[in-house]
Amino acid sequence: MTTANSSLQALKEGNLRYRTGQARHPRQDAARRQETLPQQRPFAAILSCSDSRVPPEILFDQGIGDLFVIRTAGHVVDDAVLGSVEYAVDHLSVPLVVVLGHTRCGAVTAAVQSAQVQEKPHGSVGSLVEAILPAVQQTAGLSGDPVANAIDAHIRRTVEALAAVPALAERVRAGALHILGACYDLESGEVVWLEGAD
Repeated sequence: MTTANSSLQALKEGNLRYRTGQARHPRQDAARRQETLPQQRPFAAILSCSDSRVPPEILFDQGIGDLFVIRTAGHVVDDAVLGSVEYAVDHLSVPLVVVLGHTRCGAVTAAVQSAQVQEKPHGSVGSLVEAILPAVQQTAGLSGDPVANAIDAHIRRTVEALAAVPALAERVRAGALHILGACYDLESGEVVWLEGAD
């Protein structure tokens, strides 16, 4: 039986292989395609940013059917995202959900800039910025880089938001589900886990 701890360990080991140039690219062949035809059994769900530099299967060195990946700019949560996470937990029995932010996130940068000039971007990008603004406001005035601070806060706020969803909260309380935050460093290739993932 796959557990949150074994899933987390697999992600950590895969990221180590990736960032040290020893990626195995496992389970990416025709045999794996055939094996997963009847059903999928991912061991973790990853909610990550859509940024083209942050492909979860690659940076965690995983294969077909290993990860249930949900991606939106700035890993912003809406009803479709919640439904996708709930599906992964309820129907696929993933024991681990990871909210994966990353350094130099364009969506968070846009939110920080929007707050600075007090002007919302045009079009649907504005809705993304609005979803991230609470993290920007929460970290306003802190020392350090405002974008980095907001990225960290936005990851944590997303974890908290998912953990508050009744269908997920019940499983968290029962110990059947863990929801963790992490930040991918574009420069080093390392996934840095927030507290609770040691």
